[in-house]
Amino acid sequence: MVIMKFGGTSVGSAERMQNVAELIRQQARQTGVVVVLSAMSGTTNKLLQIAEYIEAGNPAAAVEELNILEGKYQSACSELGIDYVVQPFFTSMRSLCLQPYTPQIEKDIVANGELMSTTMMAAYMNVPLLSALEYMRIDENGEPDMPAIAQLLGQHMPKINKGDILITQGFICRNQFNQIDNLKRGGSDYSASIIGGLLVAEEIQIWTDIDGMHNNDPRFVEGTRPVPQLSFAEAAELAYFCAKILHPTCILPAKMHNVPVRLLNTMDPSAPGTLINNDYKKGRIEAIAAKDGIAALRVHSDRMLMAYGFLCRIFEIFEKYKTSIDLITTSEVAVSMSIDNLAHIGDILPELKALGTVSLETNLSIISVVGDLQSNNLGFEAVVVDALRDIPVRMISYGGSDHNISILVRTEDKVRALQMLSKKIFS
Repeated sequence: MVIMKFGGTSVGSAERMQNVAELIRQQARQTGVVVVLSAMSGTTNKLLQIAEYIEAGNPAAAVEELNILEGKYQSACSELGIDYVVQPFFTSMRSLCLQPYTPQIEKDIVANGELMSTTMMAAYMNVPLLSALEYMRIDENGEPDMPAIAQLLGQHMPKINKGDILITQGFICRNQFNQIDNLKRGGSDYSASIIGGLLVAEEIQIWTDIDGMHNNDPRFVEGTRPVPQLSFAEAAELAYFCAKILHPTCILPAKMHNVPVRLLNTMDPSAPGTLINNDYKKGRIEAIAAKDGIAALRVHSDRMLMAYGFLCRIFEIFEKYKTSIDLITTSEVAVSMSIDNLAHIGDILPELKALGTVSLETNLSIISVVGDLQSNNLGFEAVVVDALRDIPVRMISYGGSDHNISILVRTEDKVRALQMLSKKIFS
């Protein structure tokens, strides 16, 4: 059995749905297929906009936007040559537009994106549809409830033999109160990995509009190439920095059950893409990636010298405001940290200032160099540092992982840094 997950761009129009259907049929000639679909591209954002109008107390605007969206779906159904099978979803959403806003109404509305795309695809291909609301569950912490999912999958998932095709949704689920919820953005990848892991699939295929993970950002660096193979650990490091290609958390269930993940391009199905598995190639730097929107905090305090518990107090502040730290470096009297979420910075700064002198710098980017970077590989870190000899570096994090060196630079220097690293490492 193979899991095939298709993103919103891959099913963004009737023509692309038809192309995806052919890819599914080709795979089904070799083995059974469970298909995980996202909403049609642009749908989730439009549904969120509709929910915003409801929250603003403007149901007329919400219904107007819903009418525009419905026109797109009517045209798509017509082009596919199927009945207007999504009408019940729009009828339901119109009734929600007239109700007082609650966060649950927003989740109910947004879930329709995946419900509609899968209903259309199942009707077009004339294959069974299994609602993810029957089996996908999250717990009180918003994390997948694996025991419950495994049990429900066993109850609702039919046996998939060679030639069989079953369609289901990504992203959507139910929470501990049995209400409609979701796995957050990128959740369709997560759904596919959970299903593939629990069913111990032969392979999980993630189909997007990009031919795998590249060894650098093709938007800024010429001559990049897809990386043919990555270990789960290397892919996890890269996914954090290029979540558009692969959500960082999505490969965890696949890794736990040793199910390989293959990243493929719907627009170029013949491209080999990137295979992610437990194989590990030694002595190689595989890829470079970057993430913007980073801020750096530095806490300086002489009280830190020879004192235990100081770091604990700092971490407790970030824990209190549910803000994760990306990179951290320490000296005898100072701690530097990077974060990518400034939502609670107004609360964090005063509490940090009670511990010492605090400085904040924004408009930074983390550049990550990923590969076999174990400490016994002589010279790898020197190559990275030498490549950036003309770039002002704010922080370097090395040693926390055997697969990653992370460098913090000003965002204005990011493109030049990526180009210089690529030239030094891959040329």
